[in-house]
Formats: sequence, C-alpha cells, structure tokens
Amino acid sequence: MFRRQILAKPQNNQQEYRRVRTPKKGEIPGVVEQIMGHGKLKVRCADGNIRMTRIPGKVKKRIWIREGDVVLVKPWDFQSDQKADVIWRYTRTESNWLERKGYLKM
Repeated sequence: MFRRQILAKPQNNQQEYRRVRTPKKGEIPGVVEQIMGHGKLKVRCADGNIRMTRIPGKVKKRIWIREGDVVLVKPWDFQSDQKADVIWRYTRTESNWLERKGYLKM
C-alpha cells in the first residue's frame, strides 16, 4: 500500500503529495554499505543480515545508487540470507519517513 507524504509547498499554498513505496511481502529495506562494482552491492538489511545484492539492468539504467542510500531488496528464492536483488532506491525524505513509521529498524 502506498502512503502519502508532504514534500514541498508549491505556489498558491497547495501541498504536493508523493507516495512512498512501502515494503511488500518478501521485500526488505536496507542500507548500502559497500559498492563492489559491476552492479553489485553489500547491503545491511533490516532483518540483520548483510546480503550481496545485484542491480538488475532495468533498475541500473534508471537510478544511481551510492553508499548510505536506503534501498528495497528482494531476497532470492535460494540463498535468501546471502543474496538479493535491488528493486527500489528511496530518497532521503522517503527514508526518513520509513524510519519514523518503523519500517527501517537499524
């Protein structure tokens, strides 16, 4: 389910809303600890595991991920506590919202 969040006040005193993507079943938020190169990252997940993740091509073409970014990962069916795919990167404002709401427990 998407939640609404106030980001900025545009002209005419209207509030602009942007939906924050919340983790669905089987998805775990985490923080990027190290960039390994070739689309691979080490991510400390909210469940306490450090996973080696990869950035799929469709995500790699759209966004840049740096150390310290909050990302949403989907563990693989096998080796689920070791490997995962990155499916979303949160902005700084969205990650603050996730932390306040209790989705991101680090």
